[in-house]
Amino acid sequence: MKRYCQVAVNTPFAGSILPYEEGEFSQSLKPGLLVKVPLGKRHAEGCVFEVGLDESRLEGISPEKIKPVVSIEDSTISLSDDELQLYRWMSQYYHYPVGQLIFDFLPNSMKRPRALQFDQGKGKSFEFQLSEDQEHVVSTMTPKLDQGFSKWLLHGVTGSGKTVVYLNLIRSILAQGKSVLFLLPEINLTPQFIKTFIEHLDAPIYSYNSSVSPSDKYGLWRLLQEDKSPKVIVGVRSAIFLPIKELGLIVVDEEHDGSFKQEDRCSYNARDVAIKKASLHKIPVLLGSATPTLEIFYQFTHDEKLKPFYFAMRKRIGEVNLPKITMVDMRRKDLTLEEKELWPFNFFSLSKIREALAKKEQVLVFVNRLGFAHYVQCRSCGHQFSCPNCSVNLKYFKKKGILDCNYCDYKIPLPELCPQCGNMSIVHKGFGTERLQEILQLELKGVRVERFDREEIKTFNQLEERLNAFHQGEIDILVGTQMLSKGHNFKKVNLVLVLGLDGQLNYPDFRANERVYQLLTQVSGRSGRFGKESEVLIHTLGPDNKVFAHVIRHSFDEFYEEEIPMRKICDCPPFSRVLMLYFTGRHQDKTIEISLRASEMLRAIGKKHFPQVEVLGPRPTMVEKRVNKFTWSLMLRSAELSQLHGLVKSLKLNDDVYKEVDLKVDVDPYHLF
Repeated sequence: MKRYCQVAVNTPFAGSILPYEEGEFSQSLKPGLLVKVPLGKRHAEGCVFEVGLDESRLEGISPEKIKPVVSIEDSTISLSDDELQLYRWMSQYYHYPVGQLIFDFLPNSMKRPRALQFDQGKGKSFEFQLSEDQEHVVSTMTPKLDQGFSKWLLHGVTGSGKTVVYLNLIRSILAQGKSVLFLLPEINLTPQFIKTFIEHLDAPIYSYNSSVSPSDKYGLWRLLQEDKSPKVIVGVRSAIFLPIKELGLIVVDEEHDGSFKQEDRCSYNARDVAIKKASLHKIPVLLGSATPTLEIFYQFTHDEKLKPFYFAMRKRIGEVNLPKITMVDMRRKDLTLEEKELWPFNFFSLSKIREALAKKEQVLVFVNRLGFAHYVQCRSCGHQFSCPNCSVNLKYFKKKGILDCNYCDYKIPLPELCPQCGNMSIVHKGFGTERLQEILQLELKGVRVERFDREEIKTFNQLEERLNAFHQGEIDILVGTQMLSKGHNFKKVNLVLVLGLDGQLNYPDFRANERVYQLLTQVSGRSGRFGKESEVLIHTLGPDNKVFAHVIRHSFDEFYEEEIPMRKICDCPPFSRVLMLYFTGRHQDKTIEISLRASEMLRAIGKKHFPQVEVLGPRPTMVEKRVNKFTWSLMLRSAELSQLHGLVKSLKLNDDVYKEVDLKVDVDPYHLF
C-alpha cells in the first residue's frame, strides 16, 4: 500500500503544501526533514510537513498524478515540531505561502563550513548597585522566569538602565542551563551590546545579522540543532527563526522600532513572531522601549491581566537629568546671504556647536535623509530631474557627482545645463547628511566631521571603525541618519541637533506623530547620558506642533493621552486592526482596473459574510511607479481580526480576479505606503 506525505514546497502554487508519494524514503521521512520533489518539469526544495498519509487524505487528487519524493537533502538541517508550528502560524496570519516562508530563512547548505566564530563571556560582576526601579523589575520577574509563557513590557526612559535589567535576567536564565535570544532592531547596535554581554555574562555569545558569513550562519544553525548548552544569541529580526534548544527567554529591545517589520516578501513583525514563539516554547518574552508602540502600551495599561506585567522606569540612573529640549524656529523671510549659505543651520545652532566643542565635547547632528540635496531644479524653467522608471525625483549626491533614484539603479551625472532650456543655473532643493557635513566643515575649520549613514557605511567593519573612532575622540561631529538614534552610549555627547523632521510630521499616515515622537525621544536620549547638563536643538518650520510640546516635557503619558482619542475617532489601531492589499502590475490601467474589481468583490463578500470589515480605496501608493511597475492599494479595517482574515482568504480563493498582477498582503502594516 502506497504512503503519501505533505510537503511545503518552495513555490507559491497551491499555498506551497503539495502531496507526494513517500516511495523509497517511507522509512526515513519525518516532519521537518528537507527534501527535493518534482514540480512541473523541474525539481524544487521542500520541507516535509506530514507523513504516513493514505489515499483518503489526498483531497480528490488522483493517486496516479502524485509523484514520489526525489531525494532527502541536507539531513543536518531540519525543523522541529515547534518550528513547523511557528511557520504554519505565520503562513496563515500573514497570508504567505509556507514553503516560500521556510526557505526564505533557512541558511544555505555548506559542504565544508569553517569553524564557527563566537565570543566567550567573561562573567565579571557588576560595579554598581541596582536602582530601586531596576531592583523592582528584576525581583518581580526572576521568580517567574521558569513558570511558562508570559509577556512583559519594560518601559524605561533613555538612560534608565534597561540593559542592566536585561543582564540580570539573562544571568538567571543561563544559571538554569537555558539559552537566551536577544533581538535588536538594527545591526549597528550589535557591537555595543556584544561588548557589554562579553563583560558580564559567563556564556558563549553568538551574533546573527547580515554581517555574519553564510558559513557561520550555516554553522550556527547546525550547532543550535545539536547543542543544548546555555548560550546567548544577539541578532536582528531574522534571528527569531534560529532553532535554539532549551530556549529560556526572548528579549526584544526597542520593540517599537520599524526595523522589526519586514516590508518585502513576507511582511512579518519580528516582535509579534517573538511573542508567538515564546508562547509555543512556554517561556517569557520581554519587550523593552523608551517609547513603546501605542498598541503595545494600550494593551499593557488597559488589559487587567497584563497590568501586573508592565514596568515603568521614569528616571535616568544616578543624578543624570534628561536633556533640555530647545526649539529652533527656522521661519524667516529676511535671511541675509550669509544666513542663506548656512541653511538649514543658523547662527544660533552653530554657536551652540562651537560652545560644545570648546568644552572638548562631541556633537551629534541628525537628519533622516541621505545625499546633498533632495532634488535639483532648473532656476530658469523649473525643470526637475525625475527617474524614468519610478515616479520620484532624483536625489543629488555631490561627492559622487550624480543624480540617483531611491528605488531603482537609475543614476546620471549631474548635468551642467538644463536639458529643457539650456540654462546653466541648477538650484538644489532640500538637504541630507552630505550637505550638513559640507556646511559644518566650511564653517568650523579644523573640526573633524564624519557621516554615519548607509552611503558611508556599507559593511559591519566600517560600522565598528566609525563608532570606535567616535568613542576614542577622533571625530568631533557625527552627522547621521536613524542609524544614530537608537541605543548608543556616547560619553562626550551633550549636544544633539535634529533637522528635517517637518516632512515626517506632515506624512499622510495615522502613525506619523507617533513616529516623530519616538524618533525625537530616541535621538534626544543620546545626549547627556553620563551626568553633564545636555541639550537637544530641534530645527523646525512648525515649532507650535503639539508633538514638540510633549517631547520638551519628556512626557510619553501626555503624548499618549492626546493621541489615543484621535485614534479612537479615526478608528485606527489599537481600536481596530488594519490590513493592506497591494496590487502591482506593469500596466497602469490594468492595475487600476483589477484593484477596482477586487474592491467591489471584497465589499460584496464583506457585506454578506464579514459585515464588520470596512474596505477603503483603492488608491495609488505614495510612489505609484517603482522600477516600471505600478502599485495601487486597498485598506481593510476591522475590530474583529478573524473577519479581516476571513475576507482576505475569500479574495485569495478567487485569485482569477487579480491573476494578471502581483498581490501582496500586509497584516498590521507599519507604514501606509
